[in-house]
Amino acid sequence: MSYATAVNVMLAVQEKKTAAADLYRSLRQYIAVTYGEREAQAAEDDLDAVRQLRLDLEKPPDAAAASSGSRRDLLLAYYRALSLIEPRFPISPDRAHVHSLTFTWFDAFKPSKKASQQSIHLEKAAVLFNLGAVYSQIALSADRADAAGLRQACNAFQSAAGAFAYLKDNAAARATASGATTVDLSVESAGMLEKLMLAQAQECFFEKVIGDAKPPVICSKVARQVGLYYEETYAALNAPPLNQHFDRTWISHVQLKAAQYYAEACYRYSMDLHEREEIAEEITRLKIGISAVADAKKSARGVAQPLLDAVNKLETDMNRNLERAMKENNRVYLMRVPEASSLAALPAAPLVRPTPMADVLDASKERLFSRLVPDSSTRALSKYTDMVDNIIRTQAEKLQQGSEITRVKLKEMDLPDSILALEGNFNLPSDLKEDAEAVQISGGPSGLEAELQQLRDLRRVNQELLVQTEELLQKEATEDAQFRTQFGTRWTRPQSSTLTKNLQDRLNKFAANLKQAADSDARIERTVRDNFDLMAILDHRPIESALPSLARPIMSLDGNEDAIVGALKLSLRQLENLGAQRAGLEDMLKEMKRKDDILPKLMANTGSQEDLFRKEISKYDQICEEIAQNIEAQEQLLLQIQAQNDEFSSVFNLEDYKVAREKCYKQISAAIAKYREIKENINDGLKFYVTLQDAITNIKQQCSDFVMTRNIQCRDMIEDVQRQLAGLNFKGDGKVGYNYPSAEQSNLQRIASQQAEPQSVPPHPAMTHHHPPREQPRPGYSHPYPTYPTPQQAPYYSPSGQFHHPQLQSNQEYGQPAYPGWRGPYYNAHQQQPGSHPPPPYTIPSPYPPSHQGNYYRPQ
Repeated sequence: MSYATAVNVMLAVQEKKTAAADLYRSLRQYIAVTYGEREAQAAEDDLDAVRQLRLDLEKPPDAAAASSGSRRDLLLAYYRALSLIEPRFPISPDRAHVHSLTFTWFDAFKPSKKASQQSIHLEKAAVLFNLGAVYSQIALSADRADAAGLRQACNAFQSAAGAFAYLKDNAAARATASGATTVDLSVESAGMLEKLMLAQAQECFFEKVIGDAKPPVICSKVARQVGLYYEETYAALNAPPLNQHFDRTWISHVQLKAAQYYAEACYRYSMDLHEREEIAEEITRLKIGISAVADAKKSARGVAQPLLDAVNKLETDMNRNLERAMKENNRVYLMRVPEASSLAALPAAPLVRPTPMADVLDASKERLFSRLVPDSSTRALSKYTDMVDNIIRTQAEKLQQGSEITRVKLKEMDLPDSILALEGNFNLPSDLKEDAEAVQISGGPSGLEAELQQLRDLRRVNQELLVQTEELLQKEATEDAQFRTQFGTRWTRPQSSTLTKNLQDRLNKFAANLKQAADSDARIERTVRDNFDLMAILDHRPIESALPSLARPIMSLDGNEDAIVGALKLSLRQLENLGAQRAGLEDMLKEMKRKDDILPKLMANTGSQEDLFRKEISKYDQICEEIAQNIEAQEQLLLQIQAQNDEFSSVFNLEDYKVAREKCYKQISAAIAKYREIKENINDGLKFYVTLQDAITNIKQQCSDFVMTRNIQCRDMIEDVQRQLAGLNFKGDGKVGYNYPSAEQSNLQRIASQQAEPQSVPPHPAMTHHHPPREQPRPGYSHPYPTYPTPQQAPYYSPSGQFHHPQLQSNQEYGQPAYPGWRGPYYNAHQQQPGSHPPPPYTIPSPYPPSHQGNYYRPQ
């Protein structure tokens, strides 16, 4: 199976070039001066190895070496060597320099610019950049026409992204801090290249899903993620310091790619929409994609011709599908095309990520220059690190335990809440306060009456629509009976009652639904009245004003209440200061551990390692002593606060206040629960009435169509009867006669067959769906409408004692999306006058979790 197509024209990064640097001479001289000539002679093999790696790096790279992976292996080996050199040789501006060792690197995108530093950080950053560049060249050289090549390209692009991500996170900032660098080694450039490589790796996945003929919705998700990666790349290219650094063809390429894959996602998604017959959204998606491509092509200068060809082909395919969809919508579906702003964002599926580089760059197993740092010193350093970690862990546990003890003790003593209550600063439990505030935001108990009025208004509108619909049918039936009486046997068309039986049955069911709903509304209103006093507490603003207050004693023997309160507040402030001190001590411990690097001392140490460890570890003694003093002071202060709080509780009768407060908490909680229950029932009622209104509006339109067709037939039949009576209609044998039905009867048959299809509104989400089998339309008006089997209605009052609105059984057949979901004006009844409707119902989603209590509108 072939995967690669002309659509995927991709980019590779060229390596940075460097000037010669003599590591051998500089490093050997440093070893001889620092460690002695003997160590320098012992390090000859390692020095030769490093020199050869650097010489190979300086050679101009060739395409064969890049594609074979030898260049990649060279860069990995040299980077690991630099990782071993860094801690042993001070090649950085802030340390004693290795003699006359300077690294020079040229910008990969503007070779005329270069940077030189006496810092190993620049060298490591440049090597990482070239590693990412070589991975991108390996990916570009892979043959993506088969599955193996496609997999190789995808993995190589992800490895390139990993190299640039490692450069961004670990080396770019250090290189910049060491001195001036070129723009290609900046954090911004590394981040941009990471996103570009991820975009191209995701493109490989897109080629695979297209080649494997995956469903359009999967292809759309993969394509959308490609577009997102290119959009991030394009944003980085247009921001400083990259906006003036890269060639315009790069920017145009990335911009066009972003638009292409956004359009590709729209195109594939529209194919799925077409399969699901969602033609309206298909039209909008295609228009969005076409517009994106057209805008990007205007500024696409210098991009590869295969990419332009692919974009033009995609644009042609989308225009063809758009024309087809618009024709189908105009002729068959007649759906309203939504605005682009109303559509949700296309879903994306990221399938790639940067390959972690830590393992491949790890130099821990390399033996280069191992004589300069003996293994014993490494083991000794590990031992010292374990000692420090043990101190940090023990002291941190003491600090955390002290804070937890304080929290528990204060909660047991109801502090500082009791002090705040005395000062009028009442506090509710956070969860209860959030629930109460949410009730107030939604209108509170005082706002329920307006919502009940909305229920009444909606019920009234539904009743009026039902009456209007019944009057249409009654008027037609009356006229038909008059003509039947007038013309007798000459009036041969079927009676209205035989044709409208099904419509009348449905209208009767809607009337029964309205009656049951009215009973449910009455129960809701009765519940509101019965519980209004309970819920009235929620109308206090702020809600804390409903809490009981902690009052001073009416009579006092010695008048020392202020002194008691003042002493307790002072102790609490001291306890708070101790807590802040503990937080500072914990931060100090972490900072000391971060800065604790004894490797230089350990390598230079000639005495006992244990003596060195004791000396170094002693610097933690002072902070450990401060922690112990803090914990002891807290224990003494908590005992003092306990005694002061006992006196405070006795003087201010704190126990009675706690009982009253807990009672108020329970009342608020019960009021919230009842409010949620009523609110949910009202919302269910509003949804029910709006859904029922759609159903009645739909059947009213059907009745209007039926009456209009019957009127046309009536006029034709009157004319025929009059011609018969006047002797104007003759048969072939010369006798007067009436040849009925006329051509209009075929139109009546079509209307009758449409009327025979059950159309209603979608039921409430909690109600069961019933889909009767579709009956074949019956010819003409010679047969009544087919009956609509309807499942038995759920009981309006369930055995659990909970009420709900009746369920509406329906089949969604008339081209409108299911309710709920607000669309258009609130009432859609035909022939309604503007301004005659009540305000929209309460449709804001409830901020509360579902109530566990009864529900008036849903069966349990």
